[in-house]
Amino acid sequence: KPSVGEAPLHDFPTGHLYRREYAAYLLAKALGWHFIPPTVIRDGPYGIGSMQLFIRHDIWEHYFTLRERYQEELLCLCLFDLLTNNADRKGGHCLLGIDGRIWGIDHGLTFNRDLKLRTVIWDFANQPIPVRLLEDVRRVSQRLVSGDQLFTEMEDLLVPQEIESLKTRFTYLLKDPKFPDPFFTGKRSWPYPLV
Repeated sequence: KPSVGEAPLHDFPTGHLYRREYAAYLLAKALGWHFIPPTVIRDGPYGIGSMQLFIRHDIWEHYFTLRERYQEELLCLCLFDLLTNNADRKGGHCLLGIDGRIWGIDHGLTFNRDLKLRTVIWDFANQPIPVRLLEDVRRVSQRLVSGDQLFTEMEDLLVPQEIESLKTRFTYLLKDPKFPDPFFTGKRSWPYPLV
């Protein structure tokens, strides 16, 4: 995802989507949730941008075909979208790798300071967040607040207001550990197109 190839968006800083791809990878890795393919930032023939390992996958599978068989994996992905404020979780962004694993891709529209959550994964609305996942959230929340290496890396990738919003989402979820209702934003909560 080269910076120069990005279409300008009114609600995200221009030229920053590639940074969000990398920030999402770093955050998922810190949480111990390994569903984002390895992602790096590189400067190449088309300028600086993010590169992600291509996942060989079944092209006929997507969220709507996977949701019944992979509840646990999709629950984790749902929580990640909530934490990162993912504004674009389409069904086609959930892959079934030929390795049998569920992968989540396309995290360029994440980390906005304003509530932008738009996702197809609403199966868990109003359900409690499992304790095992909350422990991961608590651990990473402490790292973000303490200003360790994860915080420093995120600080290089996102604007200060987005980091504060990220911390706030972590804190809020730890105080009220349940998945929200799709109508809690008062805005459109589903991406278009759905797949």
